[in-house]
Amino acid sequence: MDFKDKEMFTQIFTEVWKILTVSLFEISGQKVSLLSLLMACGIFYFSTLLSRWAERGVAKVLAEKKDLDRGVKDSIGTFTRYTVLIIGGFVTLDTVGISMNSLAAVGAVLMVGIGFGLQNITQNFISGIIILLERPIKVGDLIKVGSIRGKVTEIGARSTLVTTRDDISIIVPNSQFISEQVVNESLSGEKIRLAVNVGVAYGTDPRKVEEILMKVAKESTKVLEYPAPKVFFKDFGASSLDFSLTVWISDLWVDEGILSDMRFKICDAFRLEEIEIPFQQIDLKIKNFDQTPSHLFKG
Repeated sequence: MDFKDKEMFTQIFTEVWKILTVSLFEISGQKVSLLSLLMACGIFYFSTLLSRWAERGVAKVLAEKKDLDRGVKDSIGTFTRYTVLIIGGFVTLDTVGISMNSLAAVGAVLMVGIGFGLQNITQNFISGIIILLERPIKVGDLIKVGSIRGKVTEIGARSTLVTTRDDISIIVPNSQFISEQVVNESLSGEKIRLAVNVGVAYGTDPRKVEEILMKVAKESTKVLEYPAPKVFFKDFGASSLDFSLTVWISDLWVDEGILSDMRFKICDAFRLEEIEIPFQQIDLKIKNFDQTPSHLFKG
């Protein structure tokens, strides 16, 4: 590169620098230029990347803690990501001249708008923090809220992702988990009790029914040995003797399949032993029809 080329390069660099550093507007007396805006965008982008790296790093470290609950691990990772993002946001704003004092002044003005226009968003965000702190639900839990039943796959700041058995992902606002009744089938542990109700015809030996139901439960590979299966003689029904077979399983996600499999086996076993499963019926008997008073048929 000769002298002329160096001089030209210097002139171009000077002109570009002037364009980048020229004041576009002022915030709290501090001039904001194109360069400061580009720096702010770069800092914020790097903050988002750093927050993800920090979350993964914390998750990797906590993965070795076998005695730590999975929900606690997820909460710590999420809080780490939010903390890095918030710090990055403050640095980004400071780059363009927005100080904490300016934020406080602007925040006071925006509080009215947040209270009305962003009420639902704020409510969901606060609910998300409560969920992460109290952990009524965590990733992997089998839950039911309203008409939605599925597995929690992700808990975000505003909403929670629930995947149903049909592999459909449903986005549920976090406030719904705070304001509505939530059934968490995984909260007390990774096992649940299921019941198969069946009725047999009157005249059937109850002890024989108990023996068959227990055999079906013990032959199922998905049923836990402890707590042991139990058979309850529930009631003398209108047209049947009612029994209930209760079993414990550890795979909550396939409970419907386990119940279906046991019902098939119960039907096969009853068929072999010639045990009838009755259906409800009503017998209507009319007595002395010929002696009905004739005046009932007169016009």
